[in-house]
Amino acid sequence: MRKLLLLLLMMAGFSAYSQPKNFTIEQATMGQMRDFGPQSMRSMCWKGSAPVLTYIEDGKLMGVDSKSGVTSVLATIADLSGDAKKAVAREFRVGRVAWNDANTLSLFGANATVVYDLPSKSVKSKVVAPSEAGDYTLNSASSMAAFTIDDNLYYVSGSSTPIQITKDGGKGIVNGKSVHRNEFGIKGGIFWSPQGNAIAFYRMDESMVSEYPIVDISKRVAEYRGERYPMAGMASHQVKVGVYDIKSGKTVFLETGAPSDRFFTNIAWTPDERFILVAEINRAQNEMLLNKYDARSGMFVATLFEEKSDKWVEPQVPALFLTKNPSQFIWQSPRDGWNHLYLYDINGKLVKQLTKGAWEVSELETVTPDDKYVYYTSTAVSPLERHLYKLDIKSGKTVQLTSERGTHNPIVNHAAGLFVDQYSSLNIPNVINIKSIVKPVVVRDLIVAKNPYEGYRMGQERFIKTKTVDGKYDLYGRIILPADFDSTKKYPVVVYVYGGPHAQLVTDSWMGGARLWEFYMAQKGYIMFTLDNRGTPARGNDFYQAIHRKLGEPDIEDQMQGIAYLKSLPYVDADRIGVHGWSYGGFMTTSLMCKHPETFKVGVAGAPVIDWKYYEVMYGERYMDTPQENPEGYARASLLNNVKGLKGDLLIIHSDYDVTVVWQNSLRFIQECVNNNIPVDYFVYPQHEHNVRGKDRVHLMTKITKYFDDNLKK
Repeated sequence: MRKLLLLLLMMAGFSAYSQPKNFTIEQATMGQMRDFGPQSMRSMCWKGSAPVLTYIEDGKLMGVDSKSGVTSVLATIADLSGDAKKAVAREFRVGRVAWNDANTLSLFGANATVVYDLPSKSVKSKVVAPSEAGDYTLNSASSMAAFTIDDNLYYVSGSSTPIQITKDGGKGIVNGKSVHRNEFGIKGGIFWSPQGNAIAFYRMDESMVSEYPIVDISKRVAEYRGERYPMAGMASHQVKVGVYDIKSGKTVFLETGAPSDRFFTNIAWTPDERFILVAEINRAQNEMLLNKYDARSGMFVATLFEEKSDKWVEPQVPALFLTKNPSQFIWQSPRDGWNHLYLYDINGKLVKQLTKGAWEVSELETVTPDDKYVYYTSTAVSPLERHLYKLDIKSGKTVQLTSERGTHNPIVNHAAGLFVDQYSSLNIPNVINIKSIVKPVVVRDLIVAKNPYEGYRMGQERFIKTKTVDGKYDLYGRIILPADFDSTKKYPVVVYVYGGPHAQLVTDSWMGGARLWEFYMAQKGYIMFTLDNRGTPARGNDFYQAIHRKLGEPDIEDQMQGIAYLKSLPYVDADRIGVHGWSYGGFMTTSLMCKHPETFKVGVAGAPVIDWKYYEVMYGERYMDTPQENPEGYARASLLNNVKGLKGDLLIIHSDYDVTVVWQNSLRFIQECVNNNIPVDYFVYPQHEHNVRGKDRVHLMTKITKYFDDNLKK
């Protein structure tokens, strides 16, 4: 009897052990990288031109020799001391390092940089800004850093006393910060000259822009906080580009002239520090001039070239100057319908178009110091994939250096004849190896990551392809079937949508680009579906710009093509289809619920744009023109005019600190629902901005999940 009991207990234990597990909502929300991130190598970079790859592991700087395969510890935080250690300790552990050459590297803190000499294990120099500094920007050539405090610009050399450059910041004047609400590829407002002799910077005057009311409820009596928010068709801020000379301590402003509400972006210094190139875009965003200015006087020199469009122009990347021939630069542009590389001289003469074809350059990785080769990634194989190419600038000969299916993120070391090939695909979590450039074969295998979800119930995922209504374009999507899928049953569907510019959700990368929450929903018995419609990137201008002046029309039409595909599947319950999205995806969700109530039973819209006249100048006017110029388009897109179409269960979620999609959008929609006696559900996250971050995100995803469980799963 004891033996039988013991056998039964062992069998029960084995059964429990082998039973696939489900994710918790906490894991599905916060654990995709924390708990289930595939094995990888943090902060990979080449040790200058040496054939040694370095990375951070457990707070140690590691190096692996490509030839021998020997791995060694190069440095640890214990090698530093005093102020240097204090300045960079936290960031060193998470991997903020960069090699200056084969012997020295920069270690970055939040507001500090330490230059470390590896052979002597000593600190060569350090730059430290005050703890309250923001926008910290280092010039490694001069070992100086510029930064902002409040709305003024400063710089510091070493650990000396900071020098204040501007003094007019405040009351609508902002210096040294990002402008134009981070559109046009803008990521900051400080631009060091190559050798560190001068600093170009943005000066933004937003005093003429209306202050949008934000209320801080954390106070005993709630307090008003104004946010300068330029709505479409209204006054926009005005920007100048200043140039501060370190030696003289004087500032000049580029003489950009009128009108004053244009957009200035893609700022680039010439290597000799004599000139500055600025891409200048008119308010209508259909014309761009690449202008050259004298950096010492600020005087306009010449327009190098212009680009025009009957829809919009949107330069994203500054000119990249060659090294051996610094009078030439590479420019990225979609002027022929696809994003490609062009070689120009400093006088604006087009030397040659470097890349061409019905595909897009995704990233210009590097140009060799001898100006012979360009390395770039592109969509030439598939819009879902990214591969590395080597281009001979003189002959135009191009060699594809990666062949494995998927999305490749390379790090090139041309001097050593090597590159790191890190890639993933739908079913491959992460592969890292070192390959030869001369003959793209694997020199050293580093990581072949295991599936981190082994032992968990995972829904089957695959890509799908359908067509636009006119048959002109392929539409790519992904579908995740429920765990324990049974083709004889019918399942509810949740469509996860974004659908707007600058976001491609469906990629041939690990998990197809899906979030773990989607697999969590598949564990609960849902089919999860996502499709990239016209208006999303990486497909050329015709596909991308189809939404011009008519947001919510071709993009919605394409989503309905995805629905037609779903309805063709015998295991889809066409009476139980839901939709969820955030921001532009919130606009799409609410649009689908209101315009296709016969199809969508349940929706959850996060931070939705409800009427584009409440959205910002830069983004809104690019895609819709102004409300004055395109009243019919704004009226058709406005969901205030489509409230009466709402029949299903809709939950709208917004945050009271949202300064991207202001709260007024969803409040006006609720008001229209009340006016028309239409039921709608609503939830507000206090003191969050455009999305709900941190621990509160678990609450958000729990609420979204429960809404579908309560209203769609039944």
